Amino acid sequence: MTEESWLLEVRNMKKYFPVRKGIFKNVVGHIKAVDDVNLYIKEGETLGLVGESGCGKTTLGRSILQLGGRPTAGDVLFRSKRLADSGQAYKEINIASASRNLLKSLRQDIQIIFQDPYSSLDPRMKVASIIGEPLYVHGVAKGSEVEDRVRYLLESVGLNPVHMGRFPHQFSGGQRQRIGIARAIALEPQLIIADEPVSSLDVSIRAQVVNLLQDLQARLGLTYLFIAHDLSLIKYISDRIAVMYLGKVVEMADAKELFLNPKHPYTEALMSAVPVPDPRYEIKQILLSGDVPSPLNPPSGCYFHTRCPYSKDICKRELPQYRDIGGGHFVACHYADSLSLNGVRMN
Repeated sequence: MTEESWLLEVRNMKKYFPVRKGIFKNVVGHIKAVDDVNLYIKEGETLGLVGESGCGKTTLGRSILQLGGRPTAGDVLFRSKRLADSGQAYKEINIASASRNLLKSLRQDIQIIFQDPYSSLDPRMKVASIIGEPLYVHGVAKGSEVEDRVRYLLESVGLNPVHMGRFPHQFSGGQRQRIGIARAIALEPQLIIADEPVSSLDVSIRAQVVNLLQDLQARLGLTYLFIAHDLSLIKYISDRIAVMYLGKVVEMADAKELFLNPKHPYTEALMSAVPVPDPRYEIKQILLSGDVPSPLNPPSGCYFHTRCPYSKDICKRELPQYRDIGGGHFVACHYADSLSLNGVRMN
């Protein structure tokens, strides 16, 4: 990664949630939902974030936006073009320590598409108000300008502007998610965090929504942090992929490199579950033993050692360093240089 290549960089981010017990609600521990995460997103790319349910993907995405409070520790650096001073290409801002007013201003640069289109849209508001509200809040447009902008946004996501006076319950799930996408692009952001935006949709319309997101990215110059657990989808849409396990990013690389040449045993296990539409191509699925440890009391050393088929004594004692092993391929494994892991052929 060159100094000028990234749009957003997460440095050593932690997000812990206190566990309280007793009549006095004393803190007896912390759930380590996001635990010392490092990653970066290049301008104009899609970074896929993948992992098992409960590994901290959504919490990481929300912590970047401070939905649910500030991160417990770490920095979230963002390069805003809109807030840049005269003569500068961008202004670098640490979102993790930004003031409330600055954070509100940054909402124009970073938006989110929520997972559930049924609960993310206010059922008491008409579509015109849902999409137009960000324009009013940030003073981007007023009066008839808002209506014209809403019409344009609805057309941009494949919906008929005639229906802008309807309520969310009058639309299907796929149409509701298109409304959520229209709301997300209303302020012309630089970065959109897509939190499993198609996981709750019918299989028949998932491809339509994904293709819409790619089309908007090409037309508007958007950058995506795309969170999902569907590996086939992640492979299709991502330029680079980061793999999370128990609150940590254990591997990050170019999408093709990650699928063909995984360096972390957990990534290899995930890749072995990817279906390949070729009856002549065989891959041995890796079934991990045991359950995912609790983020309240994670294992010592490498968090994955309790389920890793290649685990050795050092894995139980020492936490592996998250490092670049060459070509922007980051991995946190003691034996990344010596293990020969199986990947999945890209189509």
